[in-house]
Amino acid sequence: MTTAALQPRLGHVQCLDARGLHRMAYWEWGDAAHAHVVVCVHGLARQGRDFDTLARDLAADCRVVCPDVVGRGRSDRLADPMAYALPTYVADMVTLVARLGVERIDWVGTSMGGLIGLGLASLANAPVRRLVLNDVGPAIEPAALARIGTYLGQPVKWATLDEAADALWAISQTFGPHTRAQWLELTRAQLVAAPDGGFVPHYDPAIALPFRAITPEIAHAGEAALWQGYDRVTAPTLLLRGAESDLLARATAQAMTQRGPKARLVEFAGVGHAPTLVAPEQRAVVREFLLAP
Repeated sequence: MTTAALQPRLGHVQCLDARGLHRMAYWEWGDAAHAHVVVCVHGLARQGRDFDTLARDLAADCRVVCPDVVGRGRSDRLADPMAYALPTYVADMVTLVARLGVERIDWVGTSMGGLIGLGLASLANAPVRRLVLNDVGPAIEPAALARIGTYLGQPVKWATLDEAADALWAISQTFGPHTRAQWLELTRAQLVAAPDGGFVPHYDPAIALPFRAITPEIAHAGEAALWQGYDRVTAPTLLLRGAESDLLARATAQAMTQRGPKARLVEFAGVGHAPTLVAPEQRAVVREFLLAP
């Protein structure tokens, strides 16, 4: 079987929340017995199939696991929307690592997925061996939050895949250049069929509720806590940044190279927030970091 023909296996794990249990779905690539496990976690309104291209690259050398964070993709939706927050997500990932039956993992996290990885890697006896933070850090620029807030959770519906792809591209051009074929692949898993026909985004619109509840005071306290967590990280860290990112400021990225794990910074020209890790040069940087001796 060629690398391009590889398809993932779908699994589920039961996770605990304040209202009971919820199922988190995950997509698994490569040999399930491989000792080198890479967990790839997506952004705020995305899902695990965003990493298909990177996972195909790594599947011959690693076991790659790409969860749908709760409320997204094939995972359950939470009964309490205000539980869509980092403590829930980190706890779910602890449960996932236990299910995988391994002591150490590498982590690739885009945006929200990077913050989840930061939270996990900052814990005592953390299982994270190497950490890739994709266009995110402890300080998040307010302009990016405002931009995301204009579309997150809004009621939308599209008649066709192509219509959805066009609409999603209109709010995602900061991802950088993609061919039509690449963008359609990224779009397919981002959609779910509506009961009365057409397609809607494959996430719970209620994920927007805690996002919209963020006040400047909450944001300031959260930033302080994230910097404290970052300073506790000991895993070798690779920091990726879109050179035109409106979410991860260059000053924040530079600070991340000087404190905590002193991340190695790589910037991608012509990209904002956030690199999709589809372009060959982006995948090569991640692959080199994860597979280095």
